[in-house]
Order: sequence, then structure tokens, then C-alpha cells
Amino acid sequence: MPELAVQAIAVSPFQTNCYLASDVSTGDAVIIDPGDEAEVIVNAVRSAGLTVRAIINTHGHADHIAANGAMKNEFRCPIMIHELEVEYLSDPDLNLASFIGHVGPISPPADRLLADGDEIVAGNLRFTVLHTPGHTPGGICLSIGDALFAGDTLFAGSIGRSDFPGGSHRQLLSSIREKLLLLPDETIVYPGHGCETTIGVERATNPWL
Repeated sequence: MPELAVQAIAVSPFQTNCYLASDVSTGDAVIIDPGDEAEVIVNAVRSAGLTVRAIINTHGHADHIAANGAMKNEFRCPIMIHELEVEYLSDPDLNLASFIGHVGPISPPADRLLADGDEIVAGNLRFTVLHTPGHTPGGICLSIGDALFAGDTLFAGSIGRSDFPGGSHRQLLSSIREKLLLLPDETIVYPGHGCETTIGVERATNPWL
């Protein structure tokens, strides 16, 4: 079985977790949600000696996509996002950039559009896309072995907001119950903000569930 290494880097004023998820044996990696502070992310990649194969956005909010362009320019790799999030990359009202005073697109267009069940390969790693709408229409989580990169769908002790454009509380709860809570209790959850948790802990103690 391939060995997964995970490095979390909290970026932006919103302390978004950008993840470097890499194959220990090959050094091939993906960058998940490069939300800001491009130089910090680049230095972490270089220090770890990784080869970046893809930039993956769990959804299109500004604090998860703002460093997409810098990552693509630096590592010459594709930007991937769910097909329902395409407009979020360019619309500052949808991606909430306008709320923090930014005008215009903050990310290049996507190079690959994702759908539920798709696989993303980096070295020996295979990430499976789980479409989990609710926070946004095209929100995704990435499942690999006993790890789940949950974006802003599920947090330690909480769930994602659903009061932004395109959000749905009912849909969010359905996504969690029908996709995430089917995973084994020992699955480590790497959320978009805050500390990691497990599916078992959230199943037993999360007050929203």
C-alpha cells in the first residue's frame, strides 16, 4: 500500500488549511486548497522535495483558491475543481472575494473538471472525489485510504456554513450522512479549517449530526 504523507499549512486571515498530500516513496504530491500566502506554500513544497502533480480545490471560495495562479505558474500543473464550481473561480460575488474588497477573478480557469467518483493520481496515490454539495453546489471531499480531505463540509465538532450563495443546509447534512458517515470510524478527517478529527469522533459527538 502506498504511504501518504500530509502537511497542513494554515494560510490567509481565515486560517484555511492548505494541504500537501504526497506519496512517500515517489515524492509526487497534490496541493489541496492553496488559499493564500503562495510563498509559504512554495517554500514548504521545496523544503520537502516534492513534485506537484495537481492543484485541487475542494470548492471555489476565495480563501481556498487565491494562490491557484501562483501555484500553477510555479509548478506547471493543472488546477482541478468540481464542474459545478467553474464560475466560482471567476465570479467575486460567488467566491466571496468581493466581500473582502477584491474585484475580478482571483484564479485562472480550471484545467480539469471533476465529478463524483473521479480519481486523481499522484505517484502511487489515488484520491477519490466525493461530491458533497451544501457548503457550495460543487463542494467535494477527497478520500484516500484511511484519510479524508473534507474542505468546508465537515469540521471537528461542526459542519460547513450553508448561508453563502449556492449553499443548502439540507443538502450539506445529506452529503455528510450519505457520503462521509459511510466511511470507517478510524478515517482521519483533514478539514478546511481547524484541527483534524476522525469520522468516529464526529459520528459520536458532533452536535450537528
